[in-house]
Amino acid sequence: MSTLVDRLVAHVLGLDVHLLACQARLSARTDPEALHELRTTVRRLRSLLRPLRGLPGVEQLEAAASAVGQLTTPLRDREVLAAYLLQHGQPEAAQRRMAQMVEAYPAVAVSPELAHLLMIVDAFPRFLRAAQRQGLLKGLRRRIEKRLAKQWKKLDEALHDPAHDRHRLRLLIKRVRYGIEAYPELDRLPAKALPRLKSAQSALGDWHDCWQWLARAEQEADLQPCVAVWKTTMVKAEQRADRVLDKLSKACFTP
Repeated sequence: MSTLVDRLVAHVLGLDVHLLACQARLSARTDPEALHELRTTVRRLRSLLRPLRGLPGVEQLEAAASAVGQLTTPLRDREVLAAYLLQHGQPEAAQRRMAQMVEAYPAVAVSPELAHLLMIVDAFPRFLRAAQRQGLLKGLRRRIEKRLAKQWKKLDEALHDPAHDRHRLRLLIKRVRYGIEAYPELDRLPAKALPRLKSAQSALGDWHDCWQWLARAEQEADLQPCVAVWKTTMVKAEQRADRVLDKLSKACFTP
């Protein structure tokens, strides 16, 4: 158990360093991947924390991570859309959105949400060590395995629901995938599980982008030239997602 706690502490420290690096890159305004990597790091942190719920400091750290996620979601959505528009012959629409991001990056870097998260992440290893000394981490491995198994059960049920919600499936897949990556030493799943999860996440991500952009096009007139393509792409993405989800279900959940 001590080894597991050591790994947890090391993982949190590594994520802390990565968050600080992302903050510096956002401040410099020169790195187009900084916002995406900040969000990925926050997602990995939340995946690490989810099985630890109930331990001291976890609730506060989860709330702080969630706040950064909420702050950056619309910015990342705009960033992805701008990149698509630039690549697909809509430079003016792309530039309008990219211009908005120039001030958004440093604003995130100095935001109260990110400052609060960094403060709590920095203190969290001490919470873990204190909990360890107080005997609060007994049965930690069983706790984590139980939570990870529960996530897989939810995904299994959603995959076998004929009326499954693609939005919910996308979130469940992301949770399961990042859960595996957060605790690789506890992974007892088929060898094909992780690549299948990545493929399913990618397919559902393409579908989600089109769905979201079509909704935005109803309010943003300069997106109208893309609507016909997005409708076609969305149908194809739905079909691809269904095929990938079927493979995921057979590879990981078939008795």
